[in-house]
Amino acid sequence: MNFVFVSPNFPERYYKWVEALRERGITVLGIGDSPHYDLHPRLKSSLNEYYFVKDLSDFPAMKAAVGYYQGKYGKIDYIESDNEWWLEMDARLREEFGVKTGFFPADMHNIKAKSAMKASFAEGGAKTIRYVLVDGPQDLGKVLEFAREVGYPLFAKPDVGVGASDSYKLRDENEVRSLLKEPLPETHIVEEYIDGAIVSFDGICDSRGEAVFVSSDHFPTPIADIVNDGVDYYYYNNPFELPFADVDQKEFERIGRQVVKAFGIRKRMFHIEFFVLKEDKPGLAKKGDFVALECNMRPPGGYTPDLIDFGGSLSCYEIYADVVAYDENRQDMGKEKFYAFASHRLDRLCYLHDDGEIKSRYRNVLSMSGRYPPHMAAVMGDAFYYAKFKSIEEGLAFDAFVRAKRGN
Repeated sequence: MNFVFVSPNFPERYYKWVEALRERGITVLGIGDSPHYDLHPRLKSSLNEYYFVKDLSDFPAMKAAVGYYQGKYGKIDYIESDNEWWLEMDARLREEFGVKTGFFPADMHNIKAKSAMKASFAEGGAKTIRYVLVDGPQDLGKVLEFAREVGYPLFAKPDVGVGASDSYKLRDENEVRSLLKEPLPETHIVEEYIDGAIVSFDGICDSRGEAVFVSSDHFPTPIADIVNDGVDYYYYNNPFELPFADVDQKEFERIGRQVVKAFGIRKRMFHIEFFVLKEDKPGLAKKGDFVALECNMRPPGGYTPDLIDFGGSLSCYEIYADVVAYDENRQDMGKEKFYAFASHRLDRLCYLHDDGEIKSRYRNVLSMSGRYPPHMAAVMGDAFYYAKFKSIEEGLAFDAFVRAKRGN
């Protein structure tokens, strides 16, 4: 089996996907934009071959790379990047080379446009946030009418976009007029504002669309606040085997699995985000209910797959490789589960406890710590500490210690 892995060098820990695939006898062929000498040693040793492409958005160059591999190794069975930026490129290459696994260009709108996702969420039984699409001044009347229906504030962002960049909270009519005074560079979706925390439904599907593994990440601080306001924060992984503190666990899993089927997800990891309401939203849902936010056809960002591993006492990298190689999960799912917390610090803030104090106090529960590379630090934070606990309360105490500020 030949597996072309696009951008296996980013994030750095993606070498673990490659290792797991290679261990199952799969030929893993990398295409990346980092020179070979810059690759992580474990990535170098796991790839069967690596092909450098200066710009991964250059379709002729990418086509040449896959063509080289096909000529040398034979039929290509998979082309995957596990990266939001390259989903469309992956799809174009699959179509070009007749690769049957994964999504194709015709599927892209439904899995990348936030407005189009709502149909699949609704088909899966999830409540969806009300919205209008806008392109510029001609849509002012539409947005003002929408505001009269759902009330202020509103929330605007690109209909097709990654993360919380270029997102805006519109508090009143003046801010709406300011946003729409000129044509927008791309179509934006304007939604009713939801005061809620993000809870994700993460997992891995087999070829029949059945989730062979599921887990959940909980983000008490809104991602938009982290990106736009530059605050430090924490989030945590909550295996479904442990109680949830913020949402109806059984109903969340039931709807999550239905949504996976509605989106037609096959043989890949997914990261599906929902808002859990902090207060009633008339016409939509009540406090504690969850409503759909967006579906991501790739693993959760940053080092979150590792956090999932720490919480579940498993390896989602190996589960994915099992699905690719055998179309089933062959991992031991009966090991002890934990609440795995990720606490983040910013260099510009003055913290009460230094790195040594944290590692000494929590040496028995720390799973991983370090610093994010610059290109991730802008969103994730500068330093991170991952630790696992038997209760949420212990995790919250850990986070309070890690992020305690001088003078507090």
